[in-house]
Amino acid sequence: MPTDNSPFLTPVLARTTALGAEVYAGLTAAPKSLSPWLFYDQRGSALFEQISDLPEYYLTRTERAIFRSHGSEIMRAAAGGRRLAVLELGAGTASKTGLLLAAAVAQQGSADYYAIDVSESALLEAKRNLERELPGVRVHTRVADYTEGLGEIDAPGERKLVLYIGSSVGNFEPAAAAALLRSLRAELAPGDQLLLGADQVKEEATLLAAYSDRQGITAAFNRNVLVRINRELGADFAPETFVHEALWNPTASRIEMHLRSRIRQAVEIPGLDLTVHFGAGESIHTENSYKFTDAGVVASLEGSGFALRRTWKDERGWFAVYLAEATAT
Repeated sequence: MPTDNSPFLTPVLARTTALGAEVYAGLTAAPKSLSPWLFYDQRGSALFEQISDLPEYYLTRTERAIFRSHGSEIMRAAAGGRRLAVLELGAGTASKTGLLLAAAVAQQGSADYYAIDVSESALLEAKRNLERELPGVRVHTRVADYTEGLGEIDAPGERKLVLYIGSSVGNFEPAAAAALLRSLRAELAPGDQLLLGADQVKEEATLLAAYSDRQGITAAFNRNVLVRINRELGADFAPETFVHEALWNPTASRIEMHLRSRIRQAVEIPGLDLTVHFGAGESIHTENSYKFTDAGVVASLEGSGFALRRTWKDERGWFAVYLAEATAT
């Protein structure tokens, strides 16, 4: 239990925080799980940037290549003759977004860019880099869960283009992803645009390699969630006793990431007044990454109040970027 001098909240209060509530619910469930948003503290965000540059992790460079080849075309199609304000959900360091913003500046002279992310350090880096490299872009940052508060961003007289790229939608269960798209549509006006990046179904070996690289950076990224729980809730996880595991679930069309306990052990989490018992081989399910087909994406968009306008893919068809318009309700 924390003392009066402890940096941790009392267990009752800790369970009311987003992190405490997620950890308590996930580690007392059967089977155990944790939400992937917990990955993205400062170190986790930095590790993900390293993952994005790995040879096995094709997603980032493939989507970036689509933006490099088709950025001007994408932004013209999104604008439809109007001025765009660009909003990004889960912006991170916005390393790919500059290609689209450069096209927006070339098209309309300047642009307002609203970056939303849970990582303040990533947003500060994005703002610093974009304002240095693209003087015509005004960067506005918001530290928040991107599933909330989008409607509070006011861009009067401009058409909104919401970027939800990187196949982040694949981290949600299908019902939750549909609910997110419906919620997003509710905060947009008819004619506003959504640019959705979605990783496509492909051969298992390519998918598995992308989530279990030979350098072990994805393993460090996965285990970092335990390091974060230790730091923020006073837990005594020994991360080296958990094995990173990536599995392909063809029935659900998703990659699953797990942390599997090598041994039978008990972990104390004083910040939650909780002891978590693990059997040898028991896992914490830390992430799903769903893979998509065109038909599945179109059905999700149309069921959420959007109409597909354009699609762009790389030469191999490994990744797709969909432009959809918010329709009148």
